[in-house]
Amino acid sequence: MLGARSQAAGGAPAVRGSTAGAGAWPGTVPAVTPVPQAPPAMELASVCSHPGWCVTTLGLALLLWVKRRWSWQPRHCPTDLSGKTAIVTGANSGIGKCVALDLARRNARTILACRSQERGQAAVVEIQRATGNPHVLLRLVDTSSMASVRHFAHQVLQEEERLDILVNNAGLTGLPFSITAEGLEVTFATNHLGPFLLTNLLLDLLRRSAPARIVNVSSFKHKTGKIDLQELTGRKKPPNVYRVYNSTKLMNILFTNELARRLQGTGVTVNALNPGVVRTEIMRHFSWPARALFTLAGLLIKTPKEGATSTIYCAVSEEVSGVTGKYFDSDCALVLPVAPARDPVLARKLWEVSEQLTGLGEGLSKAPTALGRRRQTGDELGLGEAGVPEEGR
Repeated sequence: MLGARSQAAGGAPAVRGSTAGAGAWPGTVPAVTPVPQAPPAMELASVCSHPGWCVTTLGLALLLWVKRRWSWQPRHCPTDLSGKTAIVTGANSGIGKCVALDLARRNARTILACRSQERGQAAVVEIQRATGNPHVLLRLVDTSSMASVRHFAHQVLQEEERLDILVNNAGLTGLPFSITAEGLEVTFATNHLGPFLLTNLLLDLLRRSAPARIVNVSSFKHKTGKIDLQELTGRKKPPNVYRVYNSTKLMNILFTNELARRLQGTGVTVNALNPGVVRTEIMRHFSWPARALFTLAGLLIKTPKEGATSTIYCAVSEEVSGVTGKYFDSDCALVLPVAPARDPVLARKLWEVSEQLTGLGEGLSKAPTALGRRRQTGDELGLGEAGVPEEGR
């Protein structure tokens, strides 16, 4: 009765689990004892231990296994490359080494274009032993340095009579913001400007060797890329390392499309691709938690050999013969990239910017120290801050 009178008088009802019982004084608010909460880690463990997670994970793994098993496989492709020459950048490890290994097995004269003499030579020896092909060579190049790219291209033009396949595979991500001695943001230079300059310097040799193929390794991350020349030349610091990488992968596709347009009728084709999420050393510049998470996800991530499949497909398959200016997914399916990647006006503008930043029109002998003085802002080249041409907005 006392408890009922207290509630009618405006007092709070007794709360279950409180220290105050039914005999609390009228008009007083009973103290509440907090219900113990499980630590977040225990809650996560409880959720993940649910049978549904196990079934979902197994189902996803099975789906990925079936998809990979029934997609195009290099071992089923009969293409022989005897008498042909191929260059693969970034070929001392990961996808690049697997691509070079496949080309060497097909009897191509295979040039590994690498930054490291030691690691590159180790890859050469490994590939020669695995394939029995003595025509596997190492040539040094750092695609973040336009001077190094020019030296490499000059060496190739002096030594090689033909070039049938050029695979622009070298790339990096996760590096902190930094500017090269030539005045370029290092990821931008490595992933886009270096391949852009190298390809253009070798175009005449590719044309003389036609039919020839150029393969540009892009990524599904291009979908969130933006082209802001203020950031990518170091005039404005990007918000994070992901922004720069994603933007360079968008540039790879734009470059592919514009190059394909310019090469029409020459017998030289160029295509871009997404290798998928692959266990390679590209994560080496990230923090250890990010690398640990990447490692833990290994069961759902492709091996370098699996990740090389779409690159090899574009380089040697009969299905891609004569196909140019396209983008292939990691399962070798022909897909459409995002709309900005298909913008011809943006592609032409990016080409003009890249020509200016690399000094392409000045040939092999251009002094790299002049690049910093020749840099132009996005506005001067007709590009807005977001990378969209003014007339295309």
